[in-house]
Amino acid sequence: MRYVRFRDASGDVRTGEWTGEDGAEITPFPGASSRLDLAPDPVAAADVAVLPPCDPSKVVCVGLNYADHAAEQGKELPDRPLLFLKTPNTVTSHGAPVELLPGKERIDHEAELGVVIGERARNVTAEGAESVIAGFTCVNDLSNRDDQAVEQNWVRGKAFDDACPLGPVLATPEEVPPDATVECRVNGETRQSSSREEFIFPVAELIEEVTASLTLEPGDVISTGTPAGVGPLSDGDTVEVVVEGVGTLRNEMSIP
Repeated sequence: MRYVRFRDASGDVRTGEWTGEDGAEITPFPGASSRLDLAPDPVAAADVAVLPPCDPSKVVCVGLNYADHAAEQGKELPDRPLLFLKTPNTVTSHGAPVELLPGKERIDHEAELGVVIGERARNVTAEGAESVIAGFTCVNDLSNRDDQAVEQNWVRGKAFDDACPLGPVLATPEEVPPDATVECRVNGETRQSSSREEFIFPVAELIEEVTASLTLEPGDVISTGTPAGVGPLSDGDTVEVVVEGVGTLRNEMSIP
């Protein structure tokens, strides 16, 4: 199943199933947190505000998890996962306009598979990793290369506002195959294309590594790294991150 969170015309935050071609329709689940009488009649996705599929306290990102991306960055392959954080201010939704930082030479798209955590997780082994996965989503790890190149902690480079579009849905694990493709299209042109099979560190190992150091809460996301083909964005670009089994995360970029 592919779960979607949305705000309806009355302002209620609801959940439902993403149905129809490319999520053209949402079949809501009955009720909501504030009202129990809401009808489960299908609604057009275009008529509601799609929200991020989860509400993470943090997004743990993995650097250089594809050999081809390490090569294009001129980096050696890591011997353990390289981790950094995106904070809640970075999270935005499918369809939301993204305003990039002004005055920068280069802000890149990075298409990634996101792992959504379903329960509190600490010291989880790779063998037990499946038990803490709620599902998967699409992530665009937007990266401000100007500041990333000159700072060690990457706060300006990776944690600026709206730097982590997520969505459009949370797809349950059976929807996303082990060799699921991960792609990025900019204005309809494919810029990145790879698959889960090309990970240096697979999902189970990433969960083990992350939870050895910090506790993951329900709704937290591990963003599993990006393949080769990252590139700069311009004012007015439409970016689509496509993960097989999840769908298409689409956002339009602007530069004030």
